[in-house]
Amino acid sequence: MKSHALWMLIGLMFFSADTFPLMAQQKWKLVFSDEFNLPDGSQPDSTIWNRARRNPSQWARWNSNSDKVVYIKDGCLVCRAIPNKYEPTDTAKMLTGGVNTMNKFEFQYGKVEVRMKTNFIPGNFPAAWMGKTHSQRDDLYGEIDIVEVHSNQKKASHTIHSQYTLRHPKHGMNTTFSKDVDVRKWHVYGIEWTPEYVRWTVDGMETGIYRKSKDKKLLDEGAWTFDYPFFLILNQAVGNGRWKALPYPDIRKTFETRFDWVRVYQRQP
Repeated sequence: MKSHALWMLIGLMFFSADTFPLMAQQKWKLVFSDEFNLPDGSQPDSTIWNRARRNPSQWARWNSNSDKVVYIKDGCLVCRAIPNKYEPTDTAKMLTGGVNTMNKFEFQYGKVEVRMKTNFIPGNFPAAWMGKTHSQRDDLYGEIDIVEVHSNQKKASHTIHSQYTLRHPKHGMNTTFSKDVDVRKWHVYGIEWTPEYVRWTVDGMETGIYRKSKDKKLLDEGAWTFDYPFFLILNQAVGNGRWKALPYPDIRKTFETRFDWVRVYQRQP
């Protein structure tokens, strides 16, 4: 009996030795984080964050450098959309704020988690997302939305945009997922990004997965444009009324989203 047990133990030792490298590949290493633990009123760490610039896009059309729309408070990054009472020469009806890591931290593949909450007002449009760096294949668009909140829906939305979906708005591909959650409360929103798929989670539970197509024609047309470095974006925006889910906001209101922390992990070989 003892001899039998000994041989079983030896067998397990050899099995463990063979499988250990595979198990090690599953470990995650923290490669970037910000806990936003600066003094109240501080601007986010400028060595890793830029202020999001204004451009014609819906989310960025009213972006401002005002310290009233982006600041640190209570160990959180606060991003706001506020009535424009502070910039008399600015034609924007509201001032909105956001940050990104473009040219300061960019990465390819990994796991991202963001702890976030927002308020519940029609027209609200905050997001934690990722854009493709412009230093790589500028002709191929890529965007991964870790989480978006649309207006006053109690729902976390997750979307992926490729060059193909940009060119073909009625593409019919399953690129949007969602989960019913109370977005006014803290939740951890995440993705796992690999060369083969992007998987979304809310509080650790899978909410959707987008897999790389095996159709060469689709790939040639840009259905998978996610093999390049991406950067992080955290922002508070408002809708413009062109989409039913994002009505035009009450510009007298204050919209606010708080980010408790953001963390990025990569596989440790």
